[in-house]
Amino acid sequence: MSEGPKIPASGGSPAQAPDNAPEALGEPGYEVRAVGERRGMFGAAGTGDTSGFGGLVAPVVLPGAAQRPYGGWYDAVADGLEGLVEQVVIHRGEITFHIRRDHLLEVVRRLRDDPALRFELLSGVSGVHYPGDAGRELHAVYHLGSFTYNRRIRLEVAVADADPHVPSVMGIYPAADWHEREVWDMFGLVFDGHPALTRILMPDDWPGHPQRKDYPLGGIPVEYKGASVPPPDQRRSYS
Repeated sequence: MSEGPKIPASGGSPAQAPDNAPEALGEPGYEVRAVGERRGMFGAAGTGDTSGFGGLVAPVVLPGAAQRPYGGWYDAVADGLEGLVEQVVIHRGEITFHIRRDHLLEVVRRLRDDPALRFELLSGVSGVHYPGDAGRELHAVYHLGSFTYNRRIRLEVAVADADPHVPSVMGIYPAADWHEREVWDMFGLVFDGHPALTRILMPDDWPGHPQRKDYPLGGIPVEYKGASVPPPDQRRSYS
């Protein structure tokens, strides 16, 4: 009777760092990098702040690169992606591999097919907009899981707002289909090679991409028990 794949003892829960990872030892292992400043509750510009928190000012910071050794299976995965990773970030017990877009397809194919890695599952693709991260304003984030080794990681690709193109991973992970469409719809990231990159939430003729930080607060009036609530951009401003 053949045995199944042996899971290293350091595998642990996919939501936790290995026992000897820097954060598990009480060591943050990274520095933060400021990429901007958020004002008000939502950081929206061009409309009145209707939240009442117009005086709130907070820095927008990103965790910096972690240093080797990362600990446990984190290093094993990093070894499998040697030469393809810009930086590794370990934050809140989770690991993210930052890669350039021209390496994306090679990386995801290796993560899926390499017997030592075996990330069979793409559970989602997310978009993030950091207007203050000059030359890297738009981020595509890929959430991957390994059934074989009970691990989870993230990949992150950053591109310029002026050149928002990222290769589609649908040919490797077909589940990326609707996720990439939603990121295009909400953030304007263009996934080159996607067979039908159309809006999935907003009407086809909708102007702009609503989850970008520079998208103005607005909306339509809402009727509630005979009363009319104006859209956010027409309400009383507290700023």
